[in-house]
Amino acid sequence: MTSDDSDTAPAPEIGPGGDSLFQAPPLAEQERMVEAMLFASSDPLTTRQMQDRMPHGSDAAEAVQLLRKRYAGRGVNVVRVGDAWAIRTAPDLSFLMSRETVETRKLSRAAIETLAIIAYHQPCTRAEIEEIRGVSVSRGTIDLLMELEWIRLGRRKMTPGRPVTYVVTEAFLDHFGLESPRDLPGLKELREAGLLDSRPPPGAFPGPEGDDGDDAPDAPPEDQEDMFGR
Repeated sequence: MTSDDSDTAPAPEIGPGGDSLFQAPPLAEQERMVEAMLFASSDPLTTRQMQDRMPHGSDAAEAVQLLRKRYAGRGVNVVRVGDAWAIRTAPDLSFLMSRETVETRKLSRAAIETLAIIAYHQPCTRAEIEEIRGVSVSRGTIDLLMELEWIRLGRRKMTPGRPVTYVVTEAFLDHFGLESPRDLPGLKELREAGLLDSRPPPGAFPGPEGDDGDDAPDAPPEDQEDMFGR
């Protein structure tokens, strides 16, 4: 099993005889510990966070993979959210929760467009958002998305003025059931949902080599790798 460096369990301390000074719990017990933590947590947990709470010698990364397999096909699943893990309702059963869903507010079209641009072009600055939308972005729109914890400040861009950039958060991925931004719907789906115009603003998507963008085709490439190839 391969895992990220952040998912690697610390090596147990070795005594003079070559044995671990501490006996790790059975893997089945470690799996139960991971299950309890994910069930009780309101936010996704990284394997490092779970590892720090478990007895010495435990392997949270392996335990969460076993738990993920155990929950496959059940009413709830163990899903990855960015670099963290969470227990979520199986997607095909989400309709059962519709009566308990309370919609407190609707995003304006400006907020939806701004959020979509950030998700597909992150990290991007306010000026880049305005260039793609063709209109200025109000401070209230950015504040609303940050209040929802769907976007956050990224690194400053290495351009004159060092403007701040915006990126989507794990809360955004969790809300929309995405493992990473690469799982976002393609441009065709966004246009069909009315979130994009039929023709993108000039310069929003690269045209053929040597093209200034004015003669770009109406339907931009739908390969998301082009949008995330930064």
